Amino acid sequence: MSLTVQTEQRADMVVVSVAGELDMATAPQLQDQISDLLEKGRTRLVFDLAQVSFCDSTGLSVFVRAKNSTDDAGGTVRLAAPQRGVLRILEVSGLVEVLRTYPTVDEAVAAQEPALD
Repeated sequence: MSLTVQTEQRADMVVVSVAGELDMATAPQLQDQISDLLEKGRTRLVFDLAQVSFCDSTGLSVFVRAKNSTDDAGGTVRLAAPQRGVLRILEVSGLVEVLRTYPTVDEAVAAQEPALD
């Protein structure tokens, strides 16, 4: 299965819509898109996962690297609308505690995050 990635600017956030299976074969494609956004100074990212049917540890690591990179640049990463299976992987891995996850893209874009100490 292939992966498609599209981006859309919404307010001060970039919504990265991902569709397909996010695994060892397709994760580099998403990583390249993220690297391109970061090089352009886009450090506030929302990943729309509504169309992601599968995500393995390689895919999860892409989100962790994105979070680390955006944190270093004063930005943020938010995950939105993961399907049940993807949400379960985030929960089991403990990443739902690290990566802010929202039920919808609109909620992720509009969320006001607490200041970090």
